[in-house]
Formats: sequence, C-alpha cells, structure tokens
Amino acid sequence: MPDISSLSGPIGIRLVNDYFFRALLQKNNNVLKALIASLLHMDEADISSVRIENEIILGQDLDEKEFILDILVRMNNSTILNIEMQVINLHNWVERSMSYLCRTFDNLDHGEDYTNVRPAIQIGLLDYTLFPEAPEFYAPYYLMNEKTHQKYSDKLRLSVLDLTRIDLATEEDKLYGIDHWASLFKAQTWEELKMLAQDDKIMADAVSTIYDITHDSILRQEIRARDERIAIENHLKNEADKARKETAEAKRETAIIRQELEEKNQYISEQSKRIAELEEALKELQK
Repeated sequence: MPDISSLSGPIGIRLVNDYFFRALLQKNNNVLKALIASLLHMDEADISSVRIENEIILGQDLDEKEFILDILVRMNNSTILNIEMQVINLHNWVERSMSYLCRTFDNLDHGEDYTNVRPAIQIGLLDYTLFPEAPEFYAPYYLMNEKTHQKYSDKLRLSVLDLTRIDLATEEDKLYGIDHWASLFKAQTWEELKMLAQDDKIMADAVSTIYDITHDSILRQEIRARDERIAIENHLKNEADKARKETAEAKRETAIIRQELEEKNQYISEQSKRIAELEEALKELQK
C-alpha cells in the first residue's frame, strides 16, 4: 500500500470522471463490492462475488460510443446491476436509466422459464439534481401499487445518488456509509481523501487505488482527455440550451406581438363597423 501521508493539495483529476470511475471499480474488486453493498443496504458478507461483465482495457483509447456504455456488474452470479457515473445533465436520465434497466431485465436464455429471470438494478451516480423541485440525496425506486404501495416485484429497481446533495443524507444513508462514498467522489484534495481513509479500511483501500491511478501517466492522460471531451460536450449543451431559450423567448415575444395586432385589428374592425352605423344613421336623418 503506498504511503499517502505526505500528499497534499489538489488530487489532479476529478473523481466524478466516468473513466476514473471505471478504472477504480475495475482495479479494486473490494471497492466495487463495498460500494454495491452500501448502495443496496446489504451486508458485505451476503455478497459472495461481484464481477464487471463489460470491462474495458484500461489505458487504451475509447471512442465516444463506448463511453456511453454503463458498467454491467453481476452479483452473486445472479443479480445484474447497471452502474453509471453521470456528470452532465442531458435532461434524459429518467428515460435513459429505464432503458438500461429494461435491457438488463431481459436476461432469460431462449426457452428459459420466466420465473428464472434474474433481478435487475440500475444505479445512477449523478453530479446534478435529477428533480430540483424535490431534491433527495439517495432515492430508491420500485415498481409498486399506487394505492397500497404493495411491491409488484423485488426483481426490478432503480436508484439515484445525488452527489451534489450530501447535506440531505438521512441517518439511514449515513448508517450504510453512502455519504462517505459521495464525499469520496466529490473530493478535490488529498487532505479530504486522507480524512475519509482514517479509521475506515475500505476507504483507505479506495484511496490507495486512487493513488495508483493518479500516478499512472497513461490513465491520468486518458482521464484528462475524457474531462476535455466532457467540457466540450457541456459547452455544446449549454450553447444548445441557450439557443433553445432564445428561440422560446422569441416565440413568446412573437406571440405577444401577434396578440396585440389581433386586438388592434379587432378594435379597428369594431370602430369601422361603428362608423358605418353612424354614417347610415346620418343618412337617415338627412332624409
């Protein structure tokens, strides 16, 4: 285990970077197992195995199509989990996460009985608030009866972790250490990481792997390249949002002008009708 006691200052990479997230979970199975146990409110002893099904070759360039793939994990050789770190709010996470979940749930082999379908879970670690009108730190969602809240099935589940709202962590969230994981991914300095690693074996293990990743020149380069691509993507998204906002504003202004013109035209029409009536009345008087 590397000695990190002398490290200080900025970490040098963003830990919410999806390439880093992949590298951390691939390089350290104990961290992957502990993270899943925390998010699923499970005892680590009940998780016999976790395996990433769609590993990438770390240090090798990936194209953008591969970057949008979620991390597929098989737990206890049965339950299948989709886990993804999402930094940019593309305003489609609800639909996107459900698509991931449904694809994962369709896991039967040809001719296999429906009762053998493996449980499917989708977990999104978001660096933004999904529902600003109802912010929540950690939210699990199930398919259930609207009136009685009876679960339809335990084999289908969505969870969302808002990394920006650690302040909303409940006592239950803290009991399972979910707030510590969020603090880990949001950390920007070695001082923060060392604080988390104190008296916490799994956090110390995670920080050790973070050290290895940050001191691997190839991985560090890939992570920074990914950050640049994310920055470009975010810039283009902001420009598109700005253009949509300006277009919407222009449409509103056009609608207001059109409404004013219609009201003026109606007024002119009414006045013209009134003038015609007065002229007709004048003619009658002249007769």
